[in-house]
Amino acid sequence: MNIEWTKLGFEFLPTKSNIRFTYENGKWGEGCLHNDYKIELSVASNCMHYGQAAFEGLKAFSCKDRKVRIFRPEENARRLNSSLRHLLMPEIPEATFIDAVKTVIRDNIEYVPPYGTGGSLYIRPVVVGTSPQIGISASETYEFIVMVVPVGPYYKGGIKPVEAMIVDDIDRAAPCGTGHTKVAGNYAASLLPSKIAKKHGCAVALFLDSKTHSFIEEFGTSNFMAITPDGRYVTPESPSILPSITNKSLMTIAEDLGIAVERRPVPETELTTFAEVGACGTAVVITPVAKIHHGDKVYAYNTETMGPVLKKLYDRVTGIQYGEIPDTHHWMMEL
Repeated sequence: MNIEWTKLGFEFLPTKSNIRFTYENGKWGEGCLHNDYKIELSVASNCMHYGQAAFEGLKAFSCKDRKVRIFRPEENARRLNSSLRHLLMPEIPEATFIDAVKTVIRDNIEYVPPYGTGGSLYIRPVVVGTSPQIGISASETYEFIVMVVPVGPYYKGGIKPVEAMIVDDIDRAAPCGTGHTKVAGNYAASLLPSKIAKKHGCAVALFLDSKTHSFIEEFGTSNFMAITPDGRYVTPESPSILPSITNKSLMTIAEDLGIAVERRPVPETELTTFAEVGACGTAVVITPVAKIHHGDKVYAYNTETMGPVLKKLYDRVTGIQYGEIPDTHHWMMEL
């Protein structure tokens, strides 16, 4: 193994193993570690035809004291089960989820980026329906798989500001946000608008609400957050937004720092008033947004660096994750 830890991006890299569980006859079996990345599925598998599939994303960190800790895995277990209930898939017991995550990390411990490199171990749990069927109904069998990948920043350049684009013409054709069905890992509908945004030189698409096309919802990769000129933290409230664990944590951190938090509908017109805008999520942490394009309109923010309030929030959450400041909310679970 020869990994340049400080040069990691957010890309697939095979590691030693993944762990798999099979659901059949009404119950989950025991987990088994596998050293390959191939699975065998029927061409009639439910997940391939009717999309019975959901995934999660969380991270583990090598901390300042050299211990490895996982950021809020119980929250990911609960969010995954919310998705599974929505898709009529069998829930994963929280203890099973956490044990699976810990087991696969331990077996791949040499792939956890060392403290000080800025990297982390990304953990990707996924559940898929595997029954071969043609009729539209829930699968009878499932696979629960947890894989891990060492990663660096999601966007090249780390916390350098990126540009976003509201792809409204596609959004009018069909809901495209990642969370329009409140299902974790339902990103397929965002691929086309994301491609259009990148074609126009933007790193990410930003979606409006699918009913009125006048309210900000979320980015194609993450939640939307903004800071007002007087220092308030604003993030959209909508039943169609994927509930971000990072955003939830940042709101708590903001309150700890004496920053007022407003979770409410955010009209597009308000984009002209914000001092700072960011995308937040497990993969992106907090990525500052320099500009948002919408047709001929351009909403411009800090184009060179992360703004002061976002930087303060970023430093606090990453400080907790890397064990550099006290974890007063007990978010980090030791391996």
